[in-house]
Amino acid sequence: MTRVGAIDCGTNSIRLLVADVDPGAGTLTDLERRMEVVRLGQGVDRTGRIAPEALERTLDAARRYAEICADLEVERIRFVATSATRDAANRQEFVDGVHAALGVEPEVIGGQEEAALSFRGATAVLAGRHRGPFLVVDLGGGSTEFAFGTTSPVAAYSIDVGCVRLTERHLHDDPPTREQIAAASADVTAALDAAAAVVPFGRTATLVGLAGSVTTVTAHTLKLKTYDPFAIDGAELRVDAVLASCADLLGRSRAERAALPFMHPGRADVIGAGALVWSDVVARVRAEVGIAGGKLGFVVTSEHDILDGIAWSIAG
Repeated sequence: MTRVGAIDCGTNSIRLLVADVDPGAGTLTDLERRMEVVRLGQGVDRTGRIAPEALERTLDAARRYAEICADLEVERIRFVATSATRDAANRQEFVDGVHAALGVEPEVIGGQEEAALSFRGATAVLAGRHRGPFLVVDLGGGSTEFAFGTTSPVAAYSIDVGCVRLTERHLHDDPPTREQIAAASADVTAALDAAAAVVPFGRTATLVGLAGSVTTVTAHTLKLKTYDPFAIDGAELRVDAVLASCADLLGRSRAERAALPFMHPGRADVIGAGALVWSDVVARVRAEVGIAGGKLGFVVTSEHDILDGIAWSIAG
């Protein structure tokens, strides 16, 4: 048994999982899960640099996570940084700041490894409940990862499409205009074309969605009165219901989204773009499965994701 601290720092949020992991028994027991919206990727798509205020928000959270890890007597910590940090010219400032806060070197990983960690985290729980092959989609703030396989990923691809990136690039009005939505969707379509050349969407038996945009769409589809991870985790939703929820969120103003009882305040301004991406992904996979002679009737949401994959990787 190893007590580990897994930290995932993405474009929109930074998250912590403290867990006891027993690789021999195949068990991962949560002790603490935390999430803060720090918007590290603020402006990175436009400037190519991490903004000073975004860096400070993120390092403040890292210092709080360091205190939690110390209090819970964590033995090993792994800090993984993804899309925004990959793209930033000044990422060394981020690396140095995290090292000072936590005493560990943050790993700025590529999209392929990000996809593999997400696949491991999700399928460690779902493999016993659903049939493979799985297509695991991790929809983040700056990028979206696809990992396909049954027991491990045999194909993976990362696209530079995410809820923060698309919001900053296209969805400027509130609510966004038809022209802005069309431009954003064109970006998603082009990225999906590239992903489909590597990942066999049409062979998907179970489509699994991960991360905040997907879980928020799920909460909306389930009409939850509060954000309930236990209701969201493992939820099986009809494809048409998911597409309808995505369209509804995209069409609302930011104030209307913020008023939804399950909405995290740091997500209301970017969930429209997240819903757009998830809608385009779900529709594309359903179409490809249909062309291959199958049928995709539902999608699965998992609260177990890259964080869990990082925790498993620490324990070996």
